[in-house]
Amino acid sequence: MKHLSIAAALAATLAVTSSVGALAADTVTVQLDYVVRGNHAMFFVARDKGYFQKQGIEIKAIQRGTGSPNAMRFVGGGNAEFGFGDLPTLAVARSQDVPVVALAAVNQHSPLGMLALAKNHKLTKPQDLKGMNIGVQPSGSTYVFLKAFLAANKMSMDDIKQSTVTPPYENYLLLGRVDAVPGYIDAEVPELEAKAGGPGSLSIMQGSDFGYTVYGSGLFTSEKMIAEKSDLVQRFVNAYMQAFADVVNNPQEAAEIIVKANPEYASKKDVLVKQIEADVKATFFSPDTKANGLGWMTAEKWQQTTKILLDQGAMKQAIKVDAAFTDKFITAAKPLKR
Repeated sequence: MKHLSIAAALAATLAVTSSVGALAADTVTVQLDYVVRGNHAMFFVARDKGYFQKQGIEIKAIQRGTGSPNAMRFVGGGNAEFGFGDLPTLAVARSQDVPVVALAAVNQHSPLGMLALAKNHKLTKPQDLKGMNIGVQPSGSTYVFLKAFLAANKMSMDDIKQSTVTPPYENYLLLGRVDAVPGYIDAEVPELEAKAGGPGSLSIMQGSDFGYTVYGSGLFTSEKMIAEKSDLVQRFVNAYMQAFADVVNNPQEAAEIIVKANPEYASKKDVLVKQIEADVKATFFSPDTKANGLGWMTAEKWQQTTKILLDQGAMKQAIKVDAAFTDKFITAAKPLKR
């Protein structure tokens, strides 16, 4: 009986401990910048493989978005704890008093560029855009890019014709309603090529080849989260960076996990793989990631990013760069160096 009582007491203690542990899990919402894409894989991989769970985090939702500016406002306003979006747009948001902070530069180089159908136009230099009808989403990260890209090449919005488009604006290009659109080589290009005739069907001019040398998209949170729940931020980044390494090492698996969470993307699995492979080839890595690990950011690169935005009129006033990003969380997470 005595042994039975001890066993019963132990079982009760374990049950209470388990219950407390379950209650202790932090529930968070993730806000994406747009529809699900390959560079969003880390959130789904970390959830599917239990990395968030091991860090005491429950993902309430991974919400699709309508553009980076709105994602910044959602997180800055406390409607989501973490977000993913264009980091130059984050700099612009901070200049407008949106209190968001970058945690990792997932895309070390901006994947933004100008896209046209190769059968209609051949883009070899920025001046080729003069007089073209460009599809523009005025509230999106692509608009921030377009203004800065034109200015970097001694042009302005007056040199082009503008057609206001709404997502998914790529269809306007496929239907011939616009001559070119700004877009992400790691997102729009694989999807557009799949619809336009395969590799070579697009004429692509990447911004980073013509003066737009800035960070791409990344993980961010709010100033309030860092100030009040720093431990949660650290645990989230730990799980995210573990998943980041998995995505880099196995794009096929990452795409399968995205489809598992989003069955409506089953027909786009190959596109998702190509999106991730495009990032592995062109945007995930830099001398900084080789020395310090995936997602690394420096004050110098942030200064360069904001200077380009200021000089080219995409951002109206300077920001305090050291308040726009922090590397302390990825430093502690010990990310993969590559």
